[in-house]
Amino acid sequence: MLPDAFRRHGPALSLAALLGASGVIHLSRPRVYRGLIPHALGDPGPWVLGSGIAELGCAAALAVPATRRLGGHASAVLLVGVFPGNVTMAVRSRGRWAAVAWARLPLQVPLVAWALSVARRATPAP
Repeated sequence: MLPDAFRRHGPALSLAALLGASGVIHLSRPRVYRGLIPHALGDPGPWVLGSGIAELGCAAALAVPATRRLGGHASAVLLVGVFPGNVTMAVRSRGRWAAVAWARLPLQVPLVAWALSVARRATPAP
């Protein structure tokens, strides 16, 4: 049986860790994400930087119980917002990474559901 604290905070903190790690990679290795930005959006640099900062902001909001509900909703919006980039990555992928890129697409649905679940379970802010 899981401890009560883990049941209460574990899903939010796990999602925060996932988004935080992704945000750090966006900022430390932006080259990895440049190919995800659709050409129609122009220079990918600001988009990669902005999405990394947004991921770190969501992670921070999820980590704090007082802002967890907002963090869950913001994370869901972010995950939906980056989906076109995931599609772009899949379409542009070649070779061994193409299967991974295409397999990632359906994973966005449970990630969004996870973020919304965290938001629903969060204690309302006073």
